[in-house]
Amino acid sequence: MSELQTKRCLACESGTKPLDDEALKKLLAQVPEWDINDEKTTISRHFIFKGYYKTMAFVNATAWIANQENHHPDLLVGYNYCTVKYTTHAIGGLSENDFICAAKVDALQAC
Repeated sequence: MSELQTKRCLACESGTKPLDDEALKKLLAQVPEWDINDEKTTISRHFIFKGYYKTMAFVNATAWIANQENHHPDLLVGYNYCTVKYTTHAIGGLSENDFICAAKVDALQAC
């Protein structure tokens, strides 16, 4: 279990700044399958599954994580795939919360 998987999301205070390049690099190393967009405002990962049922099970488990952490991703879902995208809207960029949730979603793949 990674350090990120043991953490909980915290509400971002007004005026909180998005993570800087150094912090992004450090956190991305802990979730290496994820990509940061060019604007450094979102992280995303594309998952492939063997059929609709497994895709939906993953989507439901991801929704459960989102509810527990009160941090909700955008999901693009098809028959055998799901793209998960995180950002912290309140700060207009990325926070540690995005990486915490990414690590918890990654753990679903181990199940």
